[in-house]
Amino acid sequence: MPQASKIVRRLAFWSIPLALGVMGLKFIAWYVTGSIALYSDALESIVNVIAALAAFVAIGYAQKPADLDHPYGHHKAEYFSAVLEGVLIVVAALLIVNEAVGGLLAPRRIEAPVLGLAVNGLAATINAVWAAALLRIGRRHRSPALQADGHHILSDVVTSVGVILGLGLALAFDQPRLDPLLALIVAFNVLWQGWKVIASSVDGLMDRAIDPVDEKRIQDIIKAEADGAIEAHDIRTRMAGRVSFVEFHLVVDGSMSVEKSHRICDRLEAALAKELEGVRVIIHVEPGHKAKDEGVRLGEA
Repeated sequence: MPQASKIVRRLAFWSIPLALGVMGLKFIAWYVTGSIALYSDALESIVNVIAALAAFVAIGYAQKPADLDHPYGHHKAEYFSAVLEGVLIVVAALLIVNEAVGGLLAPRRIEAPVLGLAVNGLAATINAVWAAALLRIGRRHRSPALQADGHHILSDVVTSVGVILGLGLALAFDQPRLDPLLALIVAFNVLWQGWKVIASSVDGLMDRAIDPVDEKRIQDIIKAEADGAIEAHDIRTRMAGRVSFVEFHLVVDGSMSVEKSHRICDRLEAALAKELEGVRVIIHVEPGHKAKDEGVRLGEA
């Protein structure tokens, strides 16, 4: 297994006990205070545990090698985990809304607020550090599941901060309704985070093209490394988890030998693999009369 895959899977594994530990802290914070907002925050942490388990399973499946039934690999499995995570974020937000509305209708005073806030603050700090690590490494290794998990945990941090602020205001101004009111506001932010995770994952499932900056890099590499060819056209790209697929038609002189055209293709594939991590390249060689005078013109200054 490549080193990058090991790092991604290791992080996904450690997300599980970390999510369980944070969930325990949040339920302790709720238990000692009786706060509806803290209870809502603890409910969301249950979703974090389920999401961490789903991400670990999906990443393991995505790293399976290609087989007869899946000749292009299993990379897209991570997107299913990310979609599930987005849905779970939305569910968590709705749970928070339900608890917040109940708190607005029947406000109650908070017990042992200092201890509860301290415990919840510790949980939020752990989550913030872990979310930053997941997002950074998830982007570096292009793991949709890790990035979705990072965004989910980040939304949980926002929720926790909002809850702590709500409790602080409620205590400072002796207004119990401020607690569930701010939790309600935070719920809408959590909904927005869930929508972004789902939208990003659907893009991957729908074979969205890779980033325009990387597409420009691909064209530059083709132009620099395809010496001896005439043109490259019909350049298409798509993302599948950590793998990018690049396909294009390479036009060469009709009298060129198969061996020489193959050497050009090998050179292009090696150059693209060096510059773009996890790229898979498919090149269709065509004779000169197939040129379209479009795409990447080669042999030009």
